[in-house]
Parts: sequence; C-alpha cells; structure tokens
Amino acid sequence: MSRGSTGQTVAIVGAGVIGLSWARLAREHGWTVAITDPRPDLAEIVAAEFGDDPSVRAADSLADAVRDADLVQENGPERLAIKQELFAEIGAAAPANAILATSSSSITASEIAVDLDADVAARLLVGHPFNPPELMPLVEVLPGTRTAPDTTERAVAHYRELRREPVVIAKELPGFVANRLQGAISREARYLVQQGVVSPADLDTILQNSLGLRWATIGLFEGNVLGGGPGGIRHLLAGVGAQTGGIEPGVPATDPASMERLVTAVEDTYGTGDAVYEELRARRDRRTRAVLAALEADDGGASAPSPADAPA
Repeated sequence: MSRGSTGQTVAIVGAGVIGLSWARLAREHGWTVAITDPRPDLAEIVAAEFGDDPSVRAADSLADAVRDADLVQENGPERLAIKQELFAEIGAAAPANAILATSSSSITASEIAVDLDADVAARLLVGHPFNPPELMPLVEVLPGTRTAPDTTERAVAHYRELRREPVVIAKELPGFVANRLQGAISREARYLVQQGVVSPADLDTILQNSLGLRWATIGLFEGNVLGGGPGGIRHLLAGVGAQTGGIEPGVPATDPASMERLVTAVEDTYGTGDAVYEELRARRDRRTRAVLAALEADDGGASAPSPADAPA
C-alpha cells in the first residue's frame, strides 16, 4: 500500500524478479515508479503486479522511463557490454542530477564507466541489493574510480529513504562482500553434504538455529566481542579462538601486526569491559527472543528452543 507521494521518482530498468521487487519497495514508500523493459508484455506485467495504481507505470521506452528520475536502478542481464550500452543511453536521457545505479552482483561501476562521458561516469555506482530488495535491508554501495563523492552520499540517502541499510564498500572486488561471505559458507556446506557428514535438511536446520539466528541479531565481530566476555575479542582469540582456528576457511593475515589492527578496530567499534559486555548481551538476548517469538508465531505456535538454553 502506498504511503503517499514523497515527490521522488525511480526508474526501474529491467522488469525481472529484482526489478519488480525494487518497484514494490519504492511504491510502498511513496515514490513514483517508471518501469522499462524491452519485453513486449511489459504493460501486462505491470498491470498484473500493481493494478491501476497511478504511481506506477510501464514506460514506453528507456528514455521515457528515466526522463524524470531521481534514481535509476538498472537490473538488466549480468553482461558487461549490455550494461555499458544501457548506461550510455541512460546517461543521455536522465536528468543531470539523477543517481545512476546498477543492481549488478559482480560487475563494477569502473568497468561499466570505461567509455562513458565524465558527467555520466561521475553519477554511476553499484547499488547491489540482497534478494529480494523489498524484504532484505542490505544495499552494497560501490562507487567506481570515476564516481563523484557526492553521488555516493546521495545514493546512500536515497536508499535510507527507502528504509534500506546501505553500506559503502571501500574497494571494488569480484563478488563484493555479501556474496563472498555467502560463497564461503556455501562451499563448505556443499562439501559437508557431499561427504555424507550431514543431510541437506539437517544442514539448513543447523544454520537456521545457530549462525542464521545469531547473525540476524548481531554481527560476526559483535559476536566475537560477546564470545570473549568482558575481555572481548582479544580474550576470545587468546582462548577459545586459538582452539578453533584450524577450521577457519580462507587465508586472513595472522601476523601479530595485522591481528592487532583487527582487534583494535573491533574494540574501537564495540568497546570492552563489563559495562559494554552487559549492554551488548542484553541487546542480543532481547533481539534473539524477539526473532524466536516471531518465528514461533509464524509457525502456528510450534515450539522453539529458548536462547537461554542455547550455547554461546
């Protein structure tokens, strides 16, 4: 249901699963939405999805869709040549202050912008959602080497207006951050199932009732802080962490200087000591119980384990 017009307009380029989800999100938050896609049944798709809502329309062309846009969110095929062509057309037709974002999960803004005019390249960045964007808050924001700082700031502001959680990624690299983390866990999960260690259903149950639940309420490094008690991550790595390091995937730097920089960064972020520990623990427990209660209600009252009974 629309919450009333905000005066903002988004152009959705590509009416696939991601594009339509972006459109539903924007409509929910009162944005005007123009959708473009070369498919011949676009008008029927938009009508079936949004009915006669006047805030959402199927545009007659790419230029028509982007002409009044504050934000262009491109969701075309994951092919560099196609994206380069699309953004050349978008840049020529969109307003001079429009943010030009791609939902790409692997192609960087720098690659797309290689042959674009400077003013277009300055407004181009990656705004990568976690699927589906209408439900998943994360948007990874990756500026390219030619992206203007103001573009990044305005893109973050737009995504926050849509009640998303934008995170600016400091370096362009394949897979960005969320998919690299997902890939590492997925590789290990496939290995464990292939080796007969656990069934697919049981592996999913393990994730849902441990890491998935934990990470829905606190982050990995915040969990490290809590795992170390009042001594925080420094105590964890000196004790428990030293016993489990052998199963860590990947190759993080382990030299003393690198580890000290990591520990210091975590301590600067979350703090240490009894008061910090008690505050973070109370927040974790409160949020975990809230998630468990919501899941139990959604399951029709089926029993769920109590956080108090679960190991840290």
